[in-house]
Amino acid sequence: MPRIELGSYVETFVLWLLSAIPALLDGISAVVTVVVEALTTVFAGPPWWVWLVLLTLGALLVRGWGLAVFTLLGFALIDAFDLWQETMETLGVVLVAALIATAVGVPLGIWAARSRAVGAALRPLLDLMQTTPVFVYLIPAVFFFGIGVVPGVVATTIFSIPPAVRLTELGIRGVDPEVVEATHAFGAHPRQILREVQLPMALPSIMAGINQVIMLALSMVVVAGLAGADGLGTVVVSAVTQLDIAAGVEGGLAVVIVAIYLDRFTAALAERPGRGLLATLRARRGRAATGAPHPATKIGVAGAGAGA
Repeated sequence: MPRIELGSYVETFVLWLLSAIPALLDGISAVVTVVVEALTTVFAGPPWWVWLVLLTLGALLVRGWGLAVFTLLGFALIDAFDLWQETMETLGVVLVAALIATAVGVPLGIWAARSRAVGAALRPLLDLMQTTPVFVYLIPAVFFFGIGVVPGVVATTIFSIPPAVRLTELGIRGVDPEVVEATHAFGAHPRQILREVQLPMALPSIMAGINQVIMLALSMVVVAGLAGADGLGTVVVSAVTQLDIAAGVEGGLAVVIVAIYLDRFTAALAERPGRGLLATLRARRGRAATGAPHPATKIGVAGAGAGA
């Protein structure tokens, strides 16, 4: 059987893209570089204790004392390792990649949940994206954008998109059909139903997807370090190449601390109570279950008694 030259066809296509859209690639590279550098400046500009206080207060307000104490001790330990600058650089890369992956993945998940044809079309593509080895993403990324932070962000973003799509679709499909029918009966518009009923009820699943996006993005920091991105990935790569166990342990522990903080923080955001149409619907269903009269009925009875 003759050999199929699939790789050469892909290479030809990549070379054609490189020559056909150089302005687009340069624009993407410039935007990603500016955003990552701006975030890194914001994170690394103030003294380390300023961000330590802000992160601890954020953890206290969102999750409570447990996460606040962990944040205080964990990030203080990172500074004690003299890895604060590298951690802030990694945080900038991870946040940019996670935000882009979420901005792409959540709308795709909503579209897939509302259209079975779209869901069926996306499923094999997502399978391919999740099963492709992470280092494979670096080949076209480095080829298109060269060495630096941009290919690391691009490879991390592509690798992190599937969980956002899958868990958003799963969450919306898992919304109780009776609730959706009830909102239709109230005369709600489909967009209003999506915004105020389906998305709030699917929020735990969506936030789980965002958690997975962040975890996958953090797992790519070493790969991004191979591509030339600054941060903890560079520390770990240097430790591996030089067999420096101490640096490897400290860099790996810093990644774990950041991962736990972001995971717990985003998980706590999903626990906020729903509002709007969903809250109204739940209140009406609760009154119907307990037999309590609607407020309007109470007003009417009171008015009738006053008139008598």
